[in-house]
Amino acid sequence: MIAQQALMDAYRQACEIELQAFKPGNVSVFSDGHDMTVQDFRTSAHVSAAAITNPDYSLGEKIYYAVKATREAVGCNTNLGIILLCAPLLHGCTACNSTISLRLCLDNVLKNTTEQDADWVFKAILLASPGGLGKSEQQDVSDQAVVSLTQAMTIAADRDRIALQYTNCFKDIFDFGFITYNRAFVLSGDSGWSALTVFAEMLAQYPDSHIERKYGKQYSEWVAEQMTLLCKAMETAKTPEEVLPMLNSIDEAFKAKKINPGTTADITVATVLVVLLEQLFSQGFD
Repeated sequence: MIAQQALMDAYRQACEIELQAFKPGNVSVFSDGHDMTVQDFRTSAHVSAAAITNPDYSLGEKIYYAVKATREAVGCNTNLGIILLCAPLLHGCTACNSTISLRLCLDNVLKNTTEQDADWVFKAILLASPGGLGKSEQQDVSDQAVVSLTQAMTIAADRDRIALQYTNCFKDIFDFGFITYNRAFVLSGDSGWSALTVFAEMLAQYPDSHIERKYGKQYSEWVAEQMTLLCKAMETAKTPEEVLPMLNSIDEAFKAKKINPGTTADITVATVLVVLLEQLFSQGFD
């Protein structure tokens, strides 16, 4: 089992590294947006860290109380997706030893979620009030849970890429994001640049479900085209500064249309957290 303080530190560091990446359409140290600031996200990471790593909480309780702490601190939904993705990873670390891989720990968590976990998460989602939530004919979050959390996420998986991760043991993160981040870090030695690479390459290949919940597929192809151009520019850039003009231009264009690739940003945070947790696993623990 990894100590709670180490998990809190890893969670906060992952949130900060994602903020250091100039992700077009999102909030970062380079650009605020969508009536939210960098400080809102930093405060959110700080206040939610204790709850999301509390070893005495169930998975559902971790998610609810982390969202509750955030809502009380900043009064808006800055990190629901981050919490939904990071909580199972952190929860697995409280029940594992160094002879089991992080992904197997996560798999055990996802296979053993309960209706009580789902109830707590439904309450968290209602409290966060994410944009474009809508109603579901099956197991709506405003109803009492009659399925486990993983089963509830399976129902939502075709319209929400965060929910999809619960059905495939975080395939996007382990099989795409983690590899992409580490490759970029080997070449650059820069964590912010590596996080941006994950964000850009993922958004070039997969539509952002937060955008599509609000606008349908209206912008999906255009967003992918912009990210493909960015990826090509990043591949040939000798320094991050070379792509700053392009990043500024795309960021302004996205925000002018109120486009926020929030799901991709949340997956980026979880990817960085996996990188940091894998480092803790490699060091061994009691």
